[in-house]
Amino acid sequence: MAERAALEELVKLQGERVRGLKQQKASADLIEEEVGKLLKLKAQLGPDESKQKFVLKTPKGTRDYSPRQMAVREKVFDVIIRCFKRHGAEVIDTPVFELKETLMGKYGEDSKLIYDLKDQGGELLSLRYDLTVPFARYLAMNKLTNIKRYHIAKVYRRDNPAMTRGRYREFYQCDFDIAGNFDPMIPDAECLKIMCEILSSLQIGDFLVKVNDRRILDGMFAICGVSDSKFRTICSSVDKLDKVSWEEVKNEMVGEKGLAPEVADRIGDYVQQHGGVSLVEQLLQDPKLSQNKQALEGLGDLKLLFEYLTLFGIDDKISFDLSLARGLDYYTGVIYEAVLLQTPAQAGEEPLGVGSMAAGGRYDGLVGMFDPKGRKVPCVGLSIGVERIFSIVEQRLEALEEKVRTTETQVLVASAQKKLLEERLKLVSELWDAGIKAELLYKKNPKLLNQLQYCEEAGIPLVAIIGEQELKDGVIKLRSVTSREEVNVRREDLVEEIKRRTGQPLCIC
Repeated sequence: MAERAALEELVKLQGERVRGLKQQKASADLIEEEVGKLLKLKAQLGPDESKQKFVLKTPKGTRDYSPRQMAVREKVFDVIIRCFKRHGAEVIDTPVFELKETLMGKYGEDSKLIYDLKDQGGELLSLRYDLTVPFARYLAMNKLTNIKRYHIAKVYRRDNPAMTRGRYREFYQCDFDIAGNFDPMIPDAECLKIMCEILSSLQIGDFLVKVNDRRILDGMFAICGVSDSKFRTICSSVDKLDKVSWEEVKNEMVGEKGLAPEVADRIGDYVQQHGGVSLVEQLLQDPKLSQNKQALEGLGDLKLLFEYLTLFGIDDKISFDLSLARGLDYYTGVIYEAVLLQTPAQAGEEPLGVGSMAAGGRYDGLVGMFDPKGRKVPCVGLSIGVERIFSIVEQRLEALEEKVRTTETQVLVASAQKKLLEERLKLVSELWDAGIKAELLYKKNPKLLNQLQYCEEAGIPLVAIIGEQELKDGVIKLRSVTSREEVNVRREDLVEEIKRRTGQPLCIC
């Protein structure tokens, strides 16, 4: 520090010398020489790190959440978790980073979006890209062959964010998976049922769940003349049909990926079809597709799936869509994606999909990649795209100018006169100990009007008012904030009365 102070003094003196020479209109050579000395001293001094300015912002593709936004988020999570638990799921958690080798080779072209970390003591690590691959690693590591689990956690993608559309580099996934050997399509149908239950409960708008099968896709590509080496890259092109026209997809396949135009046209005849079980029946009769073993298996399973979906009462929400080609390498069977529908502008027009809300599918080979003996554990699951859901719910609340409570406080402990802080502290402590969500203002002698205004602003439904007369009578004045009605309640009955009014269970079990 002393050295820096000495240098700063030299810089100051040299600066004054330069300014003096300029005022005296000294020769240009002399001024230039002294300016050179000043610059050398400044370079020697370097920047003052304690005074450096920095930009206050979150990293690209991330965001902070205000109390209001977190309240919305918690309500959405509550709907999702209640549904997962209703269907008998257990909850697990895994590390936010995995060994790099665990993640690589599982995501096809998207592997380039994985965040790598620096070498940590000989371990090459990466941030998790999704929750499915860590789940498969967890199953293999613990030698589990049967589990129904959910997992809600953050994942990371080194992507180009589009935050206005709910696309981030750090975001939550809400996953539900069923692992185990079961009869065909029963777990798959339940996953689709769960997806529909959650999206219906959240009331974010009309939606459609597109369904396909990787075996049908692979069989279709094979009969159309696509080489095995091009299956995955052609898949990624076809998967863009929900965003761009067939002509653009065809141009990409032919111009960028080297597919013959006649092969692309044959693919186009199939992937532009969508419908229900009748389309499955139609393709089962297709002279070429029905001769492909993979496609035939996929179509047979889809027919069975539609039977179960009808029994679950959700077949009207499902569309068999041959253009659905989920890009992840690990899918082996049924795949699905839920999209929010936009109301058609003109009567008779098809509703438009405006973004994926949930997706998933069957991945029977993933666990075997981690098992030393290659033992397979069949799995099927789904993931809810909560970030997009948050964006929609927030926009809707803003449009409606709806007030969102950011706390769950049930009662404010208030006083009507001065010098009652001790009594307020005693009462609020009694309420906390009884499991009541209670607050008080952090002032010795707050005005009653200020305390009531705080309740209105925070949405607190009840006020427990202590006054000198109430203390003498052994009662507490309980006031409803909305109706302004007041009743005297015996102190020993206050907890039960608050629980009764707020719908809280009368005992904590």
